[in-house]
Amino acid sequence: MGKHNYSAENTFVTWSRQKNWNPLKVISADGCYFTDATGKKYLDMSSQLMCSNLGHGNKKIIEAIKKQAEILPYIAPSFDTDIREEVSMKLRTILPDNLTKYFYGNAGTEANEAAIKIARMYMSDKKKNKIISFYNSYHGSTLGSLQLTGDFRRRLVDSYENASEFLRVAPQFCYHCPFNLKYPECNLACAENLEYTIKNEGNVAAVILEPVTGTNGVVVPPKEFLPRVREITRENDVLLIADEVMTGFCRTGEWFAVNHYNVKPDILTSAKGLTGAYAPLSLTAVDKKIADFFDDNIFAHGHTYEAHPLMLSAASAAIDEYKERNILKHVKEMAPLFSLKLNALKEKHPSVGDVRSIGLFGAVELNKNRDKKIPFSTADDKIAGKPLIVNSVAKYAMEHGVYLNTWISHLIVAPPLIITREELEDGFRVIDEALNISDKEVEK
Repeated sequence: MGKHNYSAENTFVTWSRQKNWNPLKVISADGCYFTDATGKKYLDMSSQLMCSNLGHGNKKIIEAIKKQAEILPYIAPSFDTDIREEVSMKLRTILPDNLTKYFYGNAGTEANEAAIKIARMYMSDKKKNKIISFYNSYHGSTLGSLQLTGDFRRRLVDSYENASEFLRVAPQFCYHCPFNLKYPECNLACAENLEYTIKNEGNVAAVILEPVTGTNGVVVPPKEFLPRVREITRENDVLLIADEVMTGFCRTGEWFAVNHYNVKPDILTSAKGLTGAYAPLSLTAVDKKIADFFDDNIFAHGHTYEAHPLMLSAASAAIDEYKERNILKHVKEMAPLFSLKLNALKEKHPSVGDVRSIGLFGAVELNKNRDKKIPFSTADDKIAGKPLIVNSVAKYAMEHGVYLNTWISHLIVAPPLIITREELEDGFRVIDEALNISDKEVEK
């Protein structure tokens, strides 16, 4: 085959111009590393798309998939299976205890699409159908879930169909406060703005949010924010949907990020870490009151591969691995070092405007002017196809054996949750070196 890239010729790569896509060919992966076709190894400091929580090559998950393939690789979702019961019972032990019924799809996008429909069906008797989300969010790529999305990706394919049923409000982003206020003197203006919108808009069925914003900057909210949002939604008879596609399954140092804030959502969605990325599977979990509603009302949703036995087998084994390897304890033990390393980057490099983290979930935001909080690049720059400094930083890291996920003007640092202290230190050493590139570009 030589150097001809048949993948680039015949397949699409997501959220990118196709013309210059020349992908690296990966042939294997093990633990916190993956290996390319030349034999070069890379330390995976972003868990690929923040999903390979248990690392690569986990034998127990692989064997569970093989075993299920031999027993029952597929059956229509209207049938019961042992593995479906098994996973559901295991989830009951780790999810917030009010979430008692589950829908299994194939991806986080599908989980949020299901959440939209479930919220609207449940609220139909009250004639409520509007969904509020936050700017600076990402909730999926189908037309429904994309309408929830607050970042620029919605603009690229916005259909405007039923756009009035989807509303967005200012996010909980203290570093770039949309109200130009300082916490805690702000009195949670972002939450109060949400309540103002709910009261003045009318017919709001649900509010959806990422408890910790993911792709758009790993934004950790003030500890009072989520409890206040839960209070607002209850007082206004609005459902709260927690999108834990990225933050679920130990990533933040709790099974789910809502646990940090002692908040129980009405609907919780997740994917990624559910199987550790060994198979595509998503979860939409609902409160008992919503589950009871569908006893006498049609659940008007479904997929051919809903509750797919092979995918569920990966989830069952993954949950066992989280527990048996005591991943939560490991994340909590590693989190202080992780935070220390991130803050050291900010102290050393003038191009680092801010760092944020919770558990083993972090971001390094790059600024060309740190005092004025001016990023090197904007969403419009990405849409226009302009070179991004953050990509130059990540390219250096990759050349030196460390993979980092990037977005517009920040690095996402989210290694597999099994990472050792030595591996973490190796990864940060290369990130430290790579940031010399962005330092050279700061405004003098």
